[in-house]
Amino acid sequence: MQFRVPQFIDIEDKIFGPFTLKQFAYIIGALGFSFIIWTFISNRLIAFILILPVAGLFVALAFVKVNERPFVDMLESAFKYITSSKIYTWKQPTVAEGTENKKPNQIVTEATKSAVIENVKANRLHEISVGLDILDRNDIGENS
Repeated sequence: MQFRVPQFIDIEDKIFGPFTLKQFAYIIGALGFSFIIWTFISNRLIAFILILPVAGLFVALAFVKVNERPFVDMLESAFKYITSSKIYTWKQPTVAEGTENKKPNQIVTEATKSAVIENVKANRLHEISVGLDILDRNDIGENS
């Protein structure tokens, strides 16, 4: 039984003509803010000058992508960067499980033991594989 697997699941649906729901909301927001500015500011030149950046921001939010990510994500990251602390303080890493009460020498010796065991296992595995190769060749020679 075969099922149809959806393709392009990361693409938003076009709901309002060529616009997605988010794009349409940003465009409506730009129109609304522009109308409010145009209505409440009597000097049309100043109103037009104020409308340009507001409408530009909303249009950028609707259509601009930076590094294949929406402009909203870039604004969010910029806001977090501006408001967060720029000083990095070193935080001591947490103690690993099972090493709380052990001395550093014990931890080092256990680590070296495990490294030696891994090395021995690898060497032994190599010896076994070489032995099997030799046995296979001998079996072929005896059969012919």
